[in-house]
Amino acid sequence: MTFLELAETLEQTGAESVPPYRVEQIFSWISRGALSFDRMTDLPQAWRRELAGRFSIRGSRVSGRLDDPDGTSKLRFTLTDGAVIEAVLLASEKTGPDREPGRSYTACLSTQAGCPVGCVFCKTGSLGFLRNLDTFELTDQFLALSDLVRERNGGSCRISHIVVMGMGEPLLNLAALRKALAILCDPRGFGFSKRRITISTSGIRAGILELAEQGPEAELALSLTTAREDLRRRLMPGAGENSLEDLKEALKIYQEKTGRRITLEAVLLGGINTGAGDARALAAFAKGLKAAVNLIPWNPVPGLSFGGEKIREPPAAETGRFRRLLEQEGIQVTGRYRRGRGISGACGQLAGS
Repeated sequence: MTFLELAETLEQTGAESVPPYRVEQIFSWISRGALSFDRMTDLPQAWRRELAGRFSIRGSRVSGRLDDPDGTSKLRFTLTDGAVIEAVLLASEKTGPDREPGRSYTACLSTQAGCPVGCVFCKTGSLGFLRNLDTFELTDQFLALSDLVRERNGGSCRISHIVVMGMGEPLLNLAALRKALAILCDPRGFGFSKRRITISTSGIRAGILELAEQGPEAELALSLTTAREDLRRRLMPGAGENSLEDLKEALKIYQEKTGRRITLEAVLLGGINTGAGDARALAAFAKGLKAAVNLIPWNPVPGLSFGGEKIREPPAAETGRFRRLLEQEGIQVTGRYRRGRGISGACGQLAGS
């Protein structure tokens, strides 16, 4: 529930009038990880009993956990209908002169059970599509990952970033995502910064335009992978329904309305999209946009193939050559440090298995 929905619901519990500070108390308790209404010790005992009899705080069950030596943790959630999803907590060393020593944490959230886009290089894409997640199934992921951070740090450390890059296509479940982020960004609860949220899409043109008009406010990353039209349609069947020309036009409209930079993500598949022609096509697509290219060498997933051959991870030399070609075209390029590979928690490896 949003704060307003919570207030309206409490008015219907039988109490004559619910002071706003009571709503804030409950909203705050949930954001701080309370798992039961009994924990809300500043509420009247009769209220706690009534709330416990009518409502649940979380609706998804954590049914598995894996921890990687690099600090990444992956949680498996079993939903009320038996569907299974995964979410990931990424840990990195804090950097910068104004930061205290220690680690910062990023929550990687899923928006769908399975995925309809069907990218041939992604484990989630090989599962097919089951359904969109509800709002509470999104916020449950954040709450459970926050529990892990408190467990590691004695309750003193918070998640600093959210990336909506887990299972599913976020822009095909935009209503639930919009509401979930509104809850997480509410200053009376989590108070999460909109500037520290990134939504990654495979390129749903209608969703990008809706995002520009209605939000939620967040950074946008486009999983482009290749700017060769024919190859992209084969690698990303669901995303290929939108031509690259139409997709770039949607990105320009998005930038005109929001003023935000865009990240163009390119998953590098050894020998498939790493040639000189691929680099030139990617550079041509990036020009005219306020964008940086993020290179992501493919994270191995057993059993995935393309064109009758197993997909392979590009060697460092192949990745480095591709990067230099982009930079020679004047493109700003970044590389992604791949965390969680030891627990199949890196980009493209989530499967709920």
